[in-house]
Amino acid sequence: MNEHIVPWYIDAADFPAEGFASDQLEFLIGYAILAPSNHNTQPWLFRINAMDLELFADRRRALRVVDPEDRELTISCGAALYNARVATEYFGHVYEVEPFPDPADSNLVARLRIGLTGETSSEDVLLFHAITKRWTNRSPFRPDPVPAPILEALKAGAEKEGAWFVAVTTDFERIALAEIVAEADRIQWSDKSFRQELSRWIRTHPESSRDGIPARDAGVKDWLSFAGPAIVRTFDRGGGVAARDKDIAEHSPVLAVLGTTEDEPHAWLNAGQALENVLLRARTEDVWASFLNQAIEVPEARARLTETLQLPGYPQVLLRLGYGPEPVSPTPRRNPRDMLIKHRTGHHE
Repeated sequence: MNEHIVPWYIDAADFPAEGFASDQLEFLIGYAILAPSNHNTQPWLFRINAMDLELFADRRRALRVVDPEDRELTISCGAALYNARVATEYFGHVYEVEPFPDPADSNLVARLRIGLTGETSSEDVLLFHAITKRWTNRSPFRPDPVPAPILEALKAGAEKEGAWFVAVTTDFERIALAEIVAEADRIQWSDKSFRQELSRWIRTHPESSRDGIPARDAGVKDWLSFAGPAIVRTFDRGGGVAARDKDIAEHSPVLAVLGTTEDEPHAWLNAGQALENVLLRARTEDVWASFLNQAIEVPEARARLTETLQLPGYPQVLLRLGYGPEPVSPTPRRNPRDMLIKHRTGHHE
């Protein structure tokens, strides 16, 4: 097995149930890092203390062009936090979460403190086992509709985490959203700084990389993948990308917008937890998802999206949902130990 995908095959049987809390917290990181992130930047760091796990935003991995306020970075950290919460519950512990616990350190996104043992519910089990099955699926989906009860469950899951969820299933709205996505593609790709930033995260040899996007997933054909970063950096491919994404959006059974009533870091962190809740619940029903977030990253497209759907607040994520073939392989992940900013404190070093 290639080392870059080894983290996806973490074995729950290895959880140190009889070990120190710090050992258990370190094990939880293995699930936290399987959360999604823009360009697969994996913008998080962790610090393990005697009884708590601290989650930090790794702003060295920020995307200054596409995400200048670190909105998506914070959402990604929220998704990682949610995975850690689900794993904590699965392994039978209660916990407390403090969001942004230190006003003097904005990089400290959350602190998760584990407590005594608690009961594991059937929902905990389902969501936990979905963590390692939640990959971003960029393949075309089959036309089969996603049943209304599933969409209602996704909506309830998002609301439980302090966000809202609006599913788009009518042809009229889907076509309108596809146009917005396509226009956002054209705007982004016409910007040289966007192309340069994207090219830095393109990986021509994904089997030996632990982060970033395989060239094929960036729309570079296999026979040109060796030159992927140069092609992305040099050429405005907005027309082709827009046509591809427009077609994908128009033929997706469901497009869904997840958002919040506020638009600031606490809301973004909630959006990330809600997003992962939705993605995991979807996988328990064999529903795949991928992102069309360019429609939110471009300010004018975000405004148009809000107006077109008469949304109840600030859109944070645009998803497409449906049934389809399993992806070839999950995206790479870094070794969890590489994300520790400080060795464990407490019982031992």
